[in-house]
Amino acid sequence: MGLFDSVLGAVAGQMQGNAGLQDVLGMVGNNPQLMQLAASLLGNDGGAGGLGGLVAKFQQAGLGDVVSSWIGSGQNQAISPDQLGQVLGQDTLSGLASHVGLHSGVFANLLAGMFPGLVYALTPAGSAPAGGLGNAGDLMGALSGLLKA
Repeated sequence: MGLFDSVLGAVAGQMQGNAGLQDVLGMVGNNPQLMQLAASLLGNDGGAGGLGGLVAKFQQAGLGDVVSSWIGSGQNQAISPDQLGQVLGQDTLSGLASHVGLHSGVFANLLAGMFPGLVYALTPAGSAPAGGLGNAGDLMGALSGLLKA
């Protein structure tokens, strides 16, 4: 299955409300570009400042409760592609989309569908680790471990 097929499947699943954590992990695992992108966004050495930096960006955009739901043990709140654009910035989203060869709207839909489950999976204790999730290399190892589970 190619990247475009995975994107379409994820977006369709998200629209139907049945995209589960295994679907998200499977999509990331089948597409190394997405795994590297997720690691670069969530890793301490990434441009966003790791998980802590992303949480701060969500809070600044008035969406702290959304990202907190992904880290907590309760129900994950959804995020729309437009809200994700507010958090990351449209220029950042467009740059990331071009990096993986997707239209920015399709990419924003994919990332909005993927992020809640991915952050939830990487914070199994229900809280953000004090030192963050590690650098991108460490995070790639953690994502690989989740995919094997």
